[in-house]
Amino acid sequence: MSEPKAPTPTPGDTYKGWLFKWTNYIKGYQRRWFVLSNGLLSYYRTQAEMGHTCRGTINLATANIAVEDSCNFVISNGGAQTYHLKASSEVERQRWITALELAKAKAVRMQAESDDSGDECSTSPPSGGQGIGARNSEVQSTLRTLGSKVEDLSTCNDLIAKHGSALQRSLSELEGVKLGGDTSDKIRQVTERATLFRITSNAMINACRDFLALAQAHSKRWQKALQAEREQRVRLEETLEQLAKQHNHLERAFRGATVLPASQSNPTADSKGSGPGKGDASDDDENEFFDACEDVQEFITIPADPKYHRSGSNVSGISSEIGMDDGTTSLDEQSLASNPESPQSQEVEPVRKRRARIPDKPNYSLNLWSIMKNCIGKELSKIPMPVNFNEPISMLQRLSEDLEYSELLDRAAKCQSSLEQMCYVAAFTVSSYSTTVHRTGKPFNPLLGETFELDRLQESGYRSLCEQVSHHPPAAAHHVISERGWTLRQEITVASKFRGKYLSIMPLGTIHCIFEKSNNHYTWKKVTTTVHNIIVGKLWIDQSGEIDVINHRTGDRCHLKFAPYSYFSRDVARKVTGVVTDKDGKAHYVLSGTWDEKMECSRVMQSSRGGENGMEGRQKTVYQTLKPRELWRKTPLPEGAETMYYFSSLALTLNESEEGVAPTDSRRRPDQRLMEQGMWDEANAEKQRLEEKQRSVRREREREAARLANTAEEGVPQDNYKALWFEHREDPVTGEPTHIYKGGYWETKEQGHWDICPDIF
Repeated sequence: MSEPKAPTPTPGDTYKGWLFKWTNYIKGYQRRWFVLSNGLLSYYRTQAEMGHTCRGTINLATANIAVEDSCNFVISNGGAQTYHLKASSEVERQRWITALELAKAKAVRMQAESDDSGDECSTSPPSGGQGIGARNSEVQSTLRTLGSKVEDLSTCNDLIAKHGSALQRSLSELEGVKLGGDTSDKIRQVTERATLFRITSNAMINACRDFLALAQAHSKRWQKALQAEREQRVRLEETLEQLAKQHNHLERAFRGATVLPASQSNPTADSKGSGPGKGDASDDDENEFFDACEDVQEFITIPADPKYHRSGSNVSGISSEIGMDDGTTSLDEQSLASNPESPQSQEVEPVRKRRARIPDKPNYSLNLWSIMKNCIGKELSKIPMPVNFNEPISMLQRLSEDLEYSELLDRAAKCQSSLEQMCYVAAFTVSSYSTTVHRTGKPFNPLLGETFELDRLQESGYRSLCEQVSHHPPAAAHHVISERGWTLRQEITVASKFRGKYLSIMPLGTIHCIFEKSNNHYTWKKVTTTVHNIIVGKLWIDQSGEIDVINHRTGDRCHLKFAPYSYFSRDVARKVTGVVTDKDGKAHYVLSGTWDEKMECSRVMQSSRGGENGMEGRQKTVYQTLKPRELWRKTPLPEGAETMYYFSSLALTLNESEEGVAPTDSRRRPDQRLMEQGMWDEANAEKQRLEEKQRSVRREREREAARLANTAEEGVPQDNYKALWFEHREDPVTGEPTHIYKGGYWETKEQGHWDICPDIF
């Protein structure tokens, strides 16, 4: 009677089959049905007895397995029980040996773990959290199962090595056999060895399959558990930071230091136009921002009386031509809709297709604190920084990003009212910060004489040029001319201090915007940028301070306030508020929004003094306003921006190679290009070479200046560098010394005569 072929043993599975068991000298070997399960080997007379009668069981954890010959093997547990067994063939015997050895290894391991767990239970106190204990028990059970599978793999590996060696010996013997009568015996022996090796290999494969299936079954659960641990870590970091801020608050309160609102003076005071801005640099450590109390609003807005919506009466003295209430359309929007040159209505085909992606940022780990801890109190521009902390654009390109929403100035140029124009200019000043919300990378410090051009004449109607005009202190001059009726110029010097817990970046300098049609000339300064969590936690950016946008022709003014982020404030984060007033101090518009999302303006119909500010005893102004109108909204970042340094659509194109640019253009800077391509080690080496070259050139220039002066007395200029495209002179509006574009760059580009440019790269 033919019997079904027994399956290949799989680690951890029940294994069954017929074997011959030695009973006594009278009956000899008798056929019995054996079942191997959970480390126990049991036998029955027939398969039908499995449900009710077991003839004997031996525990493999304490058993010894020995092979006698090609078909016989013995299982003994030290004398109390001994099974002399015989298989029908050598192949069948090896299947049982493999299954028995795997089961024995697992039984020994389970017994050891049971002993260990018993010891732990007897010595450890009871757990207070049943949920945590159950979860730990589940994890431990899974780990034990995986460990069991690994042990099975190890046992199979030993068996494969053993049978592989036997097979190799048989093959070697076969090679030395002469053709004759013993050839068939040797071939049969090799065939049996090969069969044994195949059986063991199959067991190994099955063990690997089980291990993989188990790992996959638990991988999702582990991923969720890992994510939960990460979220808990973030929450702990946030709690730690909040506790640190509360500690600072309590410490300052204990010392009796009261934190007052940033503005104590009249927003319309003339001193704000000519004096240093709120974002000016200071070496005073008390510039640090604390969340000691919630910042109190200086004014309150309420909906205007419905009669103002129904009537076109001139309540607040504003000319009716502004018309920004619910029922009318502003004149600038009408002109934009009717003007064929309007940026909204005209569809201009760009000169070239700009790129929409750059190589993804490599995942290089570097400890910021290990570098910065030795730099506390130093000027940031004098600290040698690896490119790991940079983003692959220069400060000149970052400055050009202010033009991300240049259409606001296009719209302002069409306004008939200077007060309405002020609203768009104020929205433009706020929009320049929207690209910084996730940008924790440091731009490359430009080399002296480095330039950057941004020619968007056909796309957006403007041309922009930046030049690094000073290295210590670092200063960049910027000039933009637009065909749509406006000019923008600025010189920005960046002062920065690392305080240990945070990094303060204070842009110094005045920004000018001139409109050709009305001859309105606006100026303003930038606010302070703060990078938090330098030591621990995730880096994040905040903008804080005040801006006064002044129209020097009409005397109109817009006072903008960037509220610093506070854990204790109920206000929306990154909030910006402002009031547009005329030369007499009368409010005409109220601005509100956030510097990372949008800005709105509301027309003021009436104003009055309200209740007192409980903190300072001052009265707050109450403005009755019409429904707000949106001035600006941030454009969403490109898809995948988180892997591209959080660059905006414009920023992605700034470092794109272009033909015909000056040899000093930032696009030609090799270390910056290498970083963009992901070769950071090469970029660091190239950055050091360029910086050393710049130092050598500066030393030579200083020696030349000293030689020409023929003296080293104090007061003699030690650096006679002169900018190529900008000239240093007094600003005709503010009286400040500044660099103003002297012309010639775009003409030189058309002619291609770049031989006047220095070799800086």
